[in-house]
Amino acid sequence: MTTTAFALRRARAALLWLLAGVLAAANAWAGPYLDRAGLLVGEMHRANEFLQAHAGDKELAALVREGAEARVRAARKMSVPKEVVPMHPHLLLALENAERAAAAAQEGTLERFGHHLRVSRDEESVFRAMLAQQKYELPSVAGK
Repeated sequence: MTTTAFALRRARAALLWLLAGVLAAANAWAGPYLDRAGLLVGEMHRANEFLQAHAGDKELAALVREGAEARVRAARKMSVPKEVVPMHPHLLLALENAERAAAAAQEGTLERFGHHLRVSRDEESVFRAMLAQQKYELPSVAGK
């Protein structure tokens, strides 16, 4: 093997290692964000499902709304890696509409409650689809 061929081979190998490192770093950076987002979405689901089963309970709706407001505040303050910046607004919209659904249940306007639940689910679907396009996935936070 000539020195030039050997140098070219070493350069290719170094480039592949560099590329692998960059990809691993991107996943490592997005991982903690995905963990936080997964927790927020999981808690949103649990609260929404429970409230939907007890939609007439205005005190429960008030409690769910407080939790929903806290999730929105937390999501607004999260550090968002550049890899997922385009997706984050859909997480916010899902969480905000869950809060609006709880507010509507608290006020007793069940039609508005249903509307905001649907919008919340739609935005979550867009969020997950955009993540999947970039080969990211929210972790499951379901209990055992």
